[in-house]
Amino acid sequence: MNPLRAVILRMSESDSWRRRLTNWGATRRVVSRFIPGEHLDDAVRAVKAINDGGASASLNPLGEHVENEAMAEAAANTYLGIVERLGSEGLDSNVSVKLTMLGLDLDRDLAVGHLRRILSAARVHGTSVRIDMESSAYVDGTLAIHEELHDEFPNLGLVIQSYLRRSAEDVERLVPLGAAIRLVKGAYKEPPEVAFPRKSDVDRSFADLLERLVAPDARERGVELAVATHDPVLVDRAKELLRQRNIDSGVEFQFLYGIRRDVQRQILADGFALRVYVSYGPSWYPWFMRRLAERPANLTFFLRHLLR
Repeated sequence: MNPLRAVILRMSESDSWRRRLTNWGATRRVVSRFIPGEHLDDAVRAVKAINDGGASASLNPLGEHVENEAMAEAAANTYLGIVERLGSEGLDSNVSVKLTMLGLDLDRDLAVGHLRRILSAARVHGTSVRIDMESSAYVDGTLAIHEELHDEFPNLGLVIQSYLRRSAEDVERLVPLGAAIRLVKGAYKEPPEVAFPRKSDVDRSFADLLERLVAPDARERGVELAVATHDPVLVDRAKELLRQRNIDSGVEFQFLYGIRRDVQRQILADGFALRVYVSYGPSWYPWFMRRLAERPANLTFFLRHLLR
C-alpha cells in the first residue's frame, strides 16, 4: 500500500486528528467545495445545479454504523425523506444507502426491512437506490441482500470495489442477474491478502472489471454500469471502450461533487452520461479522509486549495 494512503487511512480512524481538523475553520472552508453542506436543503440546491448543467446526481447522507434500533429507524427515515424530496421536486437523482446505517450490525432483518421501505418509496417516485459497499467484512452480506431483493426491486443496485481480490468472482455472480453496478477502486483499509496493495494492480483490476461489465453477455443480461473514478487514464480507457463497442446506453460516468469539474464538463461534451455523487451531513470527516486516500493526488488538490 502507498505509505501516504496508509497514513491518511489511519488518520480517518483517529479521534484526535478528527478533532484537530474538523475544528479548524480553514479545513471546513475547503471541505465545502466537496460537500455542499450539512443539511438536505444544501444538497438539494447542489442537485438542482447539477441537473441544470445536464448531469444526474446521487445523494448520500453521511454516516455509518448505528448503535441501536432507534438510530437505524432515524437513518431509514432520513433516506425516505430524501426520496420524497427528490420526487416532489422532480429532481434527477438516485439515493445511495449504507446498510450499516440501517442497522445491519444489529440485526440483518432489521436492515432488510428498512431497505424494503426505502426501495418501495423510491419505486413510487421513479428513482433508484444504490447500496454503497463498505469494508470487506460486509461484502458477503451485501451481495446476499442484493440477491434477495433484486427480483422484487429492479431499482436496486450496488457497488463493486476493484481493489478487493474477490471482485472478479463477485462480478461473475452479478452479471447473470443483470445487476446495476457502480465500479469504484475502494477506499477502506484492508490487509494485503484481501485487497491489492499496489495501485497498478488496483488499476488493472478496474480495467479488467470494466471490460467484463460491458461484454456482450453482460449487455444482453441488462447490466447497468457506472464508471466511478477520477483517474484520467481509466476515464479515457472507458470512453474508448464504449466508442469501440458502440455503447450509448446503460453506462454512465460518476464523479464526486467538486472533483475535476473540468473533466465532468468534458464527459458531457463528449456525449456521455454523467452522475455526480453528492454527500452531505455533519459526519463528513471519515468519508472525506477516505476520499483523499483513494488517490493521493486528491490530497495535493486538497492542500493546494487549503493554502489558498
